[in-house]
Amino acid sequence: MKHRSNCELFAYWNEQRRGRLAPDRTDTFVLEADGLARHSFRLAGTRLCALFGRELKGESFVKLWQRSGQAAIRELIAVVVEEQAGIVAQVTGATADDRLLPVNLELLLLPLAYPMRAEARVLGAMAPTATPYWLGAKATGPLTLGMFRHVGPAVDAAVPPRIRATAGRLRHGLTVYDGGRVD
Repeated sequence: MKHRSNCELFAYWNEQRRGRLAPDRTDTFVLEADGLARHSFRLAGTRLCALFGRELKGESFVKLWQRSGQAAIRELIAVVVEEQAGIVAQVTGATADDRLLPVNLELLLLPLAYPMRAEARVLGAMAPTATPYWLGAKATGPLTLGMFRHVGPAVDAAVPPRIRATAGRLRHGLTVYDGGRVD
């Protein structure tokens, strides 16, 4: 392989397969990052569709979320597309049946480069951290966004800020301030 895009995609694919012949495509999806902020599914894996109890192709990704969290999801997708940085997030879903425990999911959103904004796409995966016994029998309801962080080369290359004390002296890696009791 000579093209950088192919090398990067292959490296990602190789990492995701974790010793298997190929990574599991059942949890993956591709979103159309449209200007209307619907962010429709262009492709959705079978286990992801089973989690929601229906085919997701053509549906709005944003509509899977609780109404109060839909603006945050739109903003996260905009960050992925505009800044070309990935995002990994904790997500919670539940069935309409209150007796069932909520399902904890991990969401990964990765940008795909595009020549024109209208062609922007997001590659994603959403998988339960532990597969619920009811997967495929009950549909998950609206999702709730938890903690998230940015991932990817742009984020990894960023140098974290160093905090330096304005007073005191450094001793064994600690800042020592004069003062205290004078008995």
